Amino acid sequence: MSYHYLLDIALILISTKIFGLLTSRIQLPQVVGALIAGLLLGPACLGWLQATDFLSQLSELGVIVIMFTAGIGTDLKELKQTGKAGLLVALCGVLVPLGVGAALMAVFNRGEFAYPGDTMLQNLFMGTILTATSVSITVETLKEMGKLSTKVGNTILAAALIDDILGLICLTLVTSLAGSEVSIWIVLLKIVAFFLFAGVAGVLAVKALNWYEKRVHDRNLHRFPILAFVLCLLMAYLAEELFGVADIIGAFAAGLVVANTSKAHYIESKFSPLSYLLLTPIFFASIGIKVEVPQMDTMIVLFTVLLVIVAVITKLVGCGLGAKICGMPTRQCVQIGCGMVCRGEVALIVADKGMALNLLNPVFSGPIVIMIVFCTILTPVLLKVVFKGENRYEGLEQSDLVDTYELKEQFDIVTDRLLDEEERRHEKQKH
Repeated sequence: MSYHYLLDIALILISTKIFGLLTSRIQLPQVVGALIAGLLLGPACLGWLQATDFLSQLSELGVIVIMFTAGIGTDLKELKQTGKAGLLVALCGVLVPLGVGAALMAVFNRGEFAYPGDTMLQNLFMGTILTATSVSITVETLKEMGKLSTKVGNTILAAALIDDILGLICLTLVTSLAGSEVSIWIVLLKIVAFFLFAGVAGVLAVKALNWYEKRVHDRNLHRFPILAFVLCLLMAYLAEELFGVADIIGAFAAGLVVANTSKAHYIESKFSPLSYLLLTPIFFASIGIKVEVPQMDTMIVLFTVLLVIVAVITKLVGCGLGAKICGMPTRQCVQIGCGMVCRGEVALIVADKGMALNLLNPVFSGPIVIMIVFCTILTPVLLKVVFKGENRYEGLEQSDLVDTYELKEQFDIVTDRLLDEEERRHEKQKH
């Protein structure tokens, strides 16, 4: 058995912390520092770290925990209110990249880059790749800036989750036309079934947790985070394996369930150290570690530059347009558009699927990777710029101030101490 993974984790933790502090010094989110650390230590630069199955699995667990805690910290009423805006933002944020991406591919998908098969489907597939949005980077950045619980933050959350569903439908539709055995109707049925399952499971889980709370009367409080984490992992697993929906949607749904219990703050406070100390740094660093820059000629470099520009502008314009239709102020429209720019592992998975079905020429894989990395690093920077000048409480209702990080931190520290003391006192009484 090799213990090299211990050294890998140590390097990731120290490097992400150092670069996170450096980026915070220049008024950038620490997420950017973690991404840069992975990029520098990975195969793209120094080559000290390599992508392994172990790091990939820890990384996946990291994004699940990020979305689970985001769900716990989400106001369900506010999420419902932003549902219509989220739907329009997601719809425009899918249609605009899909159309412009397909048009860009049509210009280059000829001559020496022509690939056997249906050219129209190949063009549409490039557009499908551009529809993807990675919400985890945006969530962590907004959380760091204290903007996750705002109207903009909730709209981005709702839009990104709907975007995943729409992207999955686009992927299934294009691959079905390419001769894949996947049926669009089966996919739609599974998506509907998942949300029905999540609703029923959520109601039952809230009742079970509330019943258990009455039984224990604040004894054995440490069991609540364990039960909540089990629920998170089960819903993430079932979403991915049984319903074909992204595991992060299952984790977010589990977080919303926990948010409706009286122990939500206590559970969230117990997850913060796990996320902050281990899983979150590994997740963000692993994105950079997976990057391998291929050799490219002049035309591919040109395509890469145009692909990056299209990827940024189409999400910014498309999602901003959706927010504007809903009557939101221009500043908030720009903030929402910037929050939806980020791509991630979903785009890579879609690209791999396209190459397996001969819908994507392998020479375009390099530009896609560079586009994903650029958007991933650019998104936190853009968010910092467009939120500049706003204080941490701007955009929050007065009643929601207790949930912002500066006040909530102090509240949680005192609460945790009281609960831990109560827990220890009950343990002594039992023995």
